[in-house]
Amino acid sequence: MDDRQKKVQLNVSAIRNGTVIDHIDSKSTFQVARILQVEGESSKVLVGLNLESAQFGAKGIIKIENRRLTPEEANKVALVAPDATMNIIEDFVVVEKIKVELPDQVRRVVKCYNPHCVTNKEPVDTHFDIIAARPPTLRCRYCERVMKGLNILLK
Repeated sequence: MDDRQKKVQLNVSAIRNGTVIDHIDSKSTFQVARILQVEGESSKVLVGLNLESAQFGAKGIIKIENRRLTPEEANKVALVAPDATMNIIEDFVVVEKIKVELPDQVRRVVKCYNPHCVTNKEPVDTHFDIIAARPPTLRCRYCERVMKGLNILLK
């Protein structure tokens, strides 16, 4: 077998400490990056798209050095990437692996897309009940508008 026939594997540098969000649906990868505001990071950030995955066919991955996600950030990730996992890295080793999960309700995370909802007219915190996990489906507690999947507007 000559060099042209050898499989080429590109390695992405590991991070010493931080968070790796893996198993993101490729079409949601940049939305997750926006949610986490990675463009403002001063540490290393890797956003990978359409990477091979035996489980998903293609997936996205985001590595953020020197940062742990807050529970609120994890909730936001779960809304747009319900299959994602978060790996907490310490000294180049995965010390914790967390499957993101939708809570029963979310507050101050999602914007209601009903222009007549009180949350869009008054300084009222948004409050949504999760009524289905796949695809993520939410109901506004104020106007009862239902939002699903990619129609969910994050604040």
